[in-house]
Amino acid sequence: MPLGDSVSDAAAVEITGITKRFGDVVAVDNIDLTIADGEFFAMLGPSGCGKTTTLRMIAGLDFPTEGSLKIFGDEVGTLPPNKRPVNTVFQNYALFPHMNVLDNVAFGLKMSGVDKKSAYGQAREMIQIVQLTGLEERRPSQMSGGQQQRVALARALVNHPKVLLLDEPLGALDLKLRQEMQGELKRLQQDLGISFVFVTHDQEEALTMSDRIAVMDNGQLLQVGTPEDIYENPANRFVADFIGQTNLLEGTVEDASTVCLANGARVAAPSAHGTGTAVAISLRPERAHIRARGDVPAGETAVDGVVHSVTYLGNARVYGVKLDWMDMEVREENRPGAVLHEPGTEISITWEPQAISVVAD
Repeated sequence: MPLGDSVSDAAAVEITGITKRFGDVVAVDNIDLTIADGEFFAMLGPSGCGKTTTLRMIAGLDFPTEGSLKIFGDEVGTLPPNKRPVNTVFQNYALFPHMNVLDNVAFGLKMSGVDKKSAYGQAREMIQIVQLTGLEERRPSQMSGGQQQRVALARALVNHPKVLLLDEPLGALDLKLRQEMQGELKRLQQDLGISFVFVTHDQEEALTMSDRIAVMDNGQLLQVGTPEDIYENPANRFVADFIGQTNLLEGTVEDASTVCLANGARVAAPSAHGTGTAVAISLRPERAHIRARGDVPAGETAVDGVVHSVTYLGNARVYGVKLDWMDMEVREENRPGAVLHEPGTEISITWEPQAISVVAD
């Protein structure tokens, strides 16, 4: 079957009530998750959150303690890795140092009984897909990190997996190369049309590449959604703080449309949380505006503070602002004629109602 052809209307991966325990430690705690065929799906969270353990269970490298794990409708939770239609790319690539590129890519095919001529033919086709034609005779030590990563991808894809699993595959690359490879991975996934399940702790990486993201912490699944959904409407305080940068203004729900901040100020903030609930207003630095003290446009909310730092980023400046009860950050694009707010300037930070979200623990 050609790589990327769909074999079923079933989900690529369906996880139901999966729990994984290591002794007394609950690494993954009763999660449900569905990954569609042809989807670029990221699993995001801090170290130890359970994302890699979940990936290893899909791969068959760990078995669930409880629950069901299906791939294209077939239960695989107790099957060994070689009996599952998946392949995995690891952060260290795990290439054979004594083999050249062609032999590395063809290795899995030859081990599965494909004759040498056919194995090398398929390997050369996959090497062309990952844009390494001409480097077939090189060994891993003679290649850059990005080239080695492409070899690892080719070796994983040449066996025609229905799902490709990637465990922090860009973590060993420098920033510029990592950004280049993000685009390459997304292009490759779209060209092949198969599901990629991508584990990362890098928020920007997940936002840039994914169709959907699952955010995990302490073995629990906190939110699943598109990058825009998760960034704009975080489910709770952890997601708001973990995905990108944000300011969390602590307060208490006063009524359905008002939050009383820690300093006693009342601000317009529609909330579905009950009266008296401890919440935070999540305000992204790029959604806030610095105004002259007291200059608050109609319809906007404001808090007063003093600029205490300015960080120049080339295309933007990040202002650190000290309020009476907390510090905030405001990011302003560095446009021609933009006003520079010097440290010590008394200012007001304002925002439109749609710029915030109210989150609880």
